[in-house]
Amino acid sequence: MSQLSYKPESCEELPFSDLHCHSCYSDGELTPEQLLKGASEAGVSVFAITDHDTVAGIGELRAAAGSVANAVQVVSGIELTCQWGRNMVHIVGLGFDETAPVLGDYLKKLDELRLVRAELISEKLCKRNIPDLLPRVLELAGDGQIGRPHFAVAMVEAGVVNNEAQAFNRYLGAGKIGDVKADWPTMEQAIDIIHQAGGVAVLAHPTKYNMTFTKVRLLAGGFSEQGGDAIEISYPGIESGHLLQLDKLASKHKMMVSAGSDFHKRQFHWTGIGKYPRYSSNNPHVLSKLLQH
Repeated sequence: MSQLSYKPESCEELPFSDLHCHSCYSDGELTPEQLLKGASEAGVSVFAITDHDTVAGIGELRAAAGSVANAVQVVSGIELTCQWGRNMVHIVGLGFDETAPVLGDYLKKLDELRLVRAELISEKLCKRNIPDLLPRVLELAGDGQIGRPHFAVAMVEAGVVNNEAQAFNRYLGAGKIGDVKADWPTMEQAIDIIHQAGGVAVLAHPTKYNMTFTKVRLLAGGFSEQGGDAIEISYPGIESGHLLQLDKLASKHKMMVSAGSDFHKRQFHWTGIGKYPRYSSNNPHVLSKLLQH
């Protein structure tokens, strides 16, 4: 179980937090310091960067915490890639010890998985007479995690496509030649490693996995049974009806609720730091209240 515990409080509007945001250490555009300044300017009170399968930016985020004009509570975060049956899903971890050796060992294995996948993506693209993009992709990823978005940027730079969206539509999206599957850890393993590091496990953006809502209900139930702590119920693009249904699912399974912008880049105009549908939850188990101390 997580070292964090929840004490119920009266129902109220979600505290203004952003508990899902990406930096340049995964597939985001901005540095942790730039993100924190943006969070401060937006009036966010509790903030986390949740880069894909890496904690590389957390130290920089903490170091910047004293330099922003408006005080922002900073918490550790990560977004772990894992498998639920045949589906790839994402689990956000929050409030953990990013220096925990068990977490470091786990992330090292994910580094290896991502590198192997990147090599396979490059090989497949080369067979389509696309130049070898791997050296540039590794350069773009830097100290962060390698992902398909880095291939998209490299393809634009090489003149293969006009923009990143086109790269995914033609080569990198679901079912395309660059959509290479990896043997990700199971959802249960991802939840367990977050707990071992003392954090809270959150099911990220449940309606973004190309599932029917009936299957989303099964996912939420499975997540709860495997020890999951919270559901992300508010994020850009979610339908209002689904938001309310996710809120009810969290209550049904006695889980907390969370919210975040899933911000990556300024060119993605549908989101921004601290931008997601605001509402009053019927679920008193509000994760940002727990993290705010």
